[in-house]
Amino acid sequence: MTAAPTSPRSGRRTPRRTGRGAGPARTGTRAERTRATEDRILASALDSFGTRGFDATSLDDLAAGLGITKQAILYHWPSKRVLLDAVVERACLELVIELSGALDEAGTGWDRVESVVRRVFRVGVRRPELLGLLRELGRVGGDASTRVITELRPFVDRARAYFEREMDAGRIRRCDAGLLLVSAYSTVLGAATDVDVLRAVGVEPTLRSIAIRRRELLSFLRAAMCGPEA
Repeated sequence: MTAAPTSPRSGRRTPRRTGRGAGPARTGTRAERTRATEDRILASALDSFGTRGFDATSLDDLAAGLGITKQAILYHWPSKRVLLDAVVERACLELVIELSGALDEAGTGWDRVESVVRRVFRVGVRRPELLGLLRELGRVGGDASTRVITELRPFVDRARAYFEREMDAGRIRRCDAGLLLVSAYSTVLGAATDVDVLRAVGVEPTLRSIAIRRRELLSFLRAAMCGPEA
């Protein structure tokens, strides 16, 4: 066992600090520790912005939940709005990965639409804060909302082009592809995330109710897009 260090003044051995008073061990390089702190802040901010709302979230609350100071957050992002921009950048990357995977799957007509809807509901169950952030940004507006539109533009363009091809092939009813996409987006996002509205009509957000809601939504969208004979 290594001997405890001695005090240069008294010559007595100084006890080592252990347990809770010792503080967390510092591991990794400074850059790695900085990155880890930023990841924790972004994850906490995404969760709070997406579930509680941007206005209802304070930097003081975020700092308290993380066990750090507000100034530690401001060291990385100089304001809550700048932090929101960073959260949006990360969230958009995750959403594009999730939704693009559904568009890349095989199938035509309704099959691929159903695949996307099911993927969105899975995201809503596993990562409700992601979809909640999308809904919140529609209310907050500003640069963050514009950033989402820009980041998701490739996905939107692919989805619009897909609808147009399927209409030309006669597998989806002829209509304005852009309006169809907006309507489907609003309907699916609301059904997957609007917990307060669902509770107001007596629907509790359980796994069973989510499955029922998804099935009924798919039936509604299929009738609207393909007709009863599809």
